[in-house]
Amino acid sequence: MNYKIADPELAEQGRLKIRWAESRMPVMMALKEKYSETKPLKGMRIAGCLHVTKETAVLVKTLVAAGAEVSWSGCNPLSTQDDVAAALAEEGISVYAWHGLTKEDFYWCIEKTIEFEPTLTLDDGADLIFTLHNKHPHLADRVIGGTEETTTGVHRLRAMGEAGKLRYPVIAVNDAETKWDFDNVYGTGQSSIDGILRSTNILIAGKTFVVAGYGHCGKGCAMRAKGLGANVIATEIKPTAALKAILDGFRVLPMDEAAKIGDIFITATGMKDVIVKRHFESMKNAAIVCNTGHYDCEINIKDLESLAVSKTEIRANNEEYTMKDGRKIYLLAQGRLVNLAGAEGHPSEVMDMSFANQFMSMMYLAKKGRNLDKKVHDITEAQDQEIAGLKLGTMGIKIDELTEDQIAYISDYSAGT
Repeated sequence: MNYKIADPELAEQGRLKIRWAESRMPVMMALKEKYSETKPLKGMRIAGCLHVTKETAVLVKTLVAAGAEVSWSGCNPLSTQDDVAAALAEEGISVYAWHGLTKEDFYWCIEKTIEFEPTLTLDDGADLIFTLHNKHPHLADRVIGGTEETTTGVHRLRAMGEAGKLRYPVIAVNDAETKWDFDNVYGTGQSSIDGILRSTNILIAGKTFVVAGYGHCGKGCAMRAKGLGANVIATEIKPTAALKAILDGFRVLPMDEAAKIGDIFITATGMKDVIVKRHFESMKNAAIVCNTGHYDCEINIKDLESLAVSKTEIRANNEEYTMKDGRKIYLLAQGRLVNLAGAEGHPSEVMDMSFANQFMSMMYLAKKGRNLDKKVHDITEAQDQEIAGLKLGTMGIKIDELTEDQIAYISDYSAGT
């Protein structure tokens, strides 16, 4: 078999989920229809390492419709939707993903996608790119180019590029305005709250909600928690980010202080050890802790376990840790992405733009990747605006356009008062 999934019998349920996503992703469906005839990706072999959700399935099917061969793995051990994986496998897609992967399983799946010697890579977190570079450099040298979906991966790949270690060019899809100002803010905010509610069914209103990191993702979480009536506190290490949180109406405290008064904690930093032993020691009884950053190192779970005398799974994606003094702390989704492990990930509507960026970047790399420098490249302003324009069009919204006189005025340096 060219796939390994949890249960092929789930395919029908997965097909229905994908059909729903397609009805919410008009930009992707327009791209699929447009390029299914010309097949600009014919001859390309794309290895993907990205959450296997219904939205990702729409992206995969669009890549295939455009002529590509695809082999796919999930980029997080707990984010795969098994029914979606079954539906893709039934359609002949080479997919290696199931919910509840061990670390060994996770990298085995990535290795399987590398076996067909990809010409392009599509990544979320850069684990596929790192595996190619570290274990299969001869195959990495044959790759035309790749893309990276998330902030953490882009940061690491930029460091690789600056050090001269990247073996092929990578496009930072995450840094597109139509990605991080929408996907990261509105997608992460809504889906993270969704994951918390599905895992706990608590009342958000009146709770003290601590957001670690006030970047795009943290801002989205704070915005949505405030909308549900929470008292939001942001923690930060960056002065400008802290100022933005203050001017957006939130309190800003060091985590050492916030830990004493928070009811719900969510990390969104991309940094390890944001919540550690001394924070758990000062948390109030029944505090809830979760993470929406890509890796599970933001919450030091070993520190939590060292303080606990017992651990009980209270409900799905909700573990109760009992401290020696009787306090209880609740960890959601094992410290992994609460929006994907505890819920379904970002809504289809916002992924419509993110995955349009992925698709168009794949086409760009297939055509021009061989001539690009081996570093991280930004998406062009023209592509950003094209995708935003397409999205507005599907929403039935029109905007103004500059006149010829206004266009001339922009560059007229002689114009004064």
